[in-house]
Amino acid sequence: QVQLVESGGGLVQPGGSLRLSCAASGSIFINHMGWYRQAPGKERELVAVIASSGVTNYGESVKGRFTISRDNAKNTVYLQMNSLKPEDTAVYYCIAKTPANYWGQGTQVTVSS
Repeated sequence: QVQLVESGGGLVQPGGSLRLSCAASGSIFINHMGWYRQAPGKERELVAVIASSGVTNYGESVKGRFTISRDNAKNTVYLQMNSLKPEDTAVYYCIAKTPANYWGQGTQVTVSS
C-alpha cells in the first residue's frame, strides 16, 4: 500500500512560479511517479512523470515551462512550474505506479491576476 501526501499548491499570478511536492510512504518499490491535472469540465491529463531511472515524460502544454524531479531515497517527486498561465489552473494529482496506480488527494493550483 502506498500513501501520497501532496503540498505546494496555491494562488499565483500569471508568469509566476510554484513548486509542488509529493511524498510517498510505504515499502513498495515505486517505478513511476508524477503529476496529472484536471480542470473543471475537462478530463484528467498528463502533466509529467518520471521513472526511477530518471527518464521523464511531459505533457505537450507544459514542455519547456515545468520540470519534474525525484528523490528516490525519500520517495518524493517535485514539480517546478514556471511561466504559469491561467490555463494551468487545475487540481494537480500526484500518482505513483508500482505498477498499480496510487493517487494523491489533489492540490489546487490557481493562476490568476
